[in-house]
Amino acid sequence: MSSRRSRSRQSSGSSRITDDQINDLVSKLQQLLPEIRDRRSDKVSSAKVLQETCNYIRSLNREVDDLSERLSELLANTDTAQAAIIRSLLTQ
Repeated sequence: MSSRRSRSRQSSGSSRITDDQINDLVSKLQQLLPEIRDRRSDKVSSAKVLQETCNYIRSLNREVDDLSERLSELLANTDTAQAAIIRSLLTQ
């Protein structure tokens, strides 16, 4: 065990996260990631799951940015009444 890990275990006392809890959280993340979830192999390292999680979040952020930009263009190119309807739908 690394000295950093042992120090964190000593200093955090009863509020520390157990290895089982970490494994459970990594497993839950793995189920949410399309890249990993659809693979046949169940053996994926925790590091790989975390790396893919970061990649997936970045991808989702890019998609949100793209959709926001497309929506802005759509609203700019529609008449005022249609834009008002779209805005009201989005705020519900």
